[in-house]
Amino acid sequence: MAVALAGTLLQGPDFPLWTFIWDNYTQLITANLGISFFLACFVYSRSFSVKAGDADHRELAAGGHSGNLVYDWFIGRELNPRVTLPFLGTIDIKAFCELRPGMLGWILLDLAFMAHQYKMYGHISDSMLLITGFQALYVFDALWMEPAILTTMDITTDGFGFMLAFGDLVWLPFIYSLQARYLAVYPVHLGALGIVGVLAVQGFGYYIFRSANNEKNRFRTDPSDPRIAHLQYMETASGSKLLTSGWWGTARHINYLGDWIMAWSYCLPTGIAGYLIQHSSLAPINDGQSPADGSFSGEAPIKTEVVQGEARGWGMAFTYFYVLYFAVLLIHREMRDEEKCMRKYGKDWEVYRKKVPWRILPGVY
Repeated sequence: MAVALAGTLLQGPDFPLWTFIWDNYTQLITANLGISFFLACFVYSRSFSVKAGDADHRELAAGGHSGNLVYDWFIGRELNPRVTLPFLGTIDIKAFCELRPGMLGWILLDLAFMAHQYKMYGHISDSMLLITGFQALYVFDALWMEPAILTTMDITTDGFGFMLAFGDLVWLPFIYSLQARYLAVYPVHLGALGIVGVLAVQGFGYYIFRSANNEKNRFRTDPSDPRIAHLQYMETASGSKLLTSGWWGTARHINYLGDWIMAWSYCLPTGIAGYLIQHSSLAPINDGQSPADGSFSGEAPIKTEVVQGEARGWGMAFTYFYVLYFAVLLIHREMRDEEKCMRKYGKDWEVYRKKVPWRILPGVY
């Protein structure tokens, strides 16, 4: 990120990193897909070296060694595969992929799209600044709070296979940055009221998300912390403690609600999305198409315009896809959490569900 900043200060939107990303977008997706496939094959084949009582504390994921080759390769056989590299030491592949390449790649894509917008239009729209700022906040917050991921289901329960490799390296950076890519071609100007509205949505979602996660992490790591020592909880037969007040007393997965509200702030700045690219020419060429942008028809240059026209609204299938997908993802994840907790706590979980009846959205679900 420091190199990207220095290069941008020196060369502006023409910094080779930004132009390379824009010009080779499809190739980057393909390369990341290939890396994901290789990683999945590597960790799958290496997982067969895991033995009971392994001195390196390697273990298989509970749901990752079904005996079905395709399923185990996809879901991940080994819980936390690690490699030792010269000069770098031991690296936990899953923990590394969870935050580093995909999350930072997401922000680099956003910045490349921002640079392209500036190069094409000579300014950066308020909508682009908001989306990039919100998503950068989300990413750097995750990096700052990195120890908190050690208590998440991805780390503690799921194996590392193609599902997580593809999700971390392909799906996350390239799907989550679709809004910025849209704005790179068709800038949207929100104005003061629009900015305030979007900021309110983001702030509300972030407050729920970060407050809830901090509360849970503090309770797990230091129950005597005065910020959470007053919270009520119930103790299970296994010795675990489940919060029944505070954020986690309002819903069993209240952090997902904050996450989903923030997702709206990534999409709302694109407005009623959709655009058409029109090439105007005084003299169309023989096949009825306008010459390429930048050429000349007689003495008049060919003009390219990006307008909404009849496409207005149709682009929302892409720019608001993240909100719909994220809702499905969070509900599915919540259902998996419920199954895991039911297996782990048994009747205690049924008691806990009566104390905290709502799953994600209090009063609704």
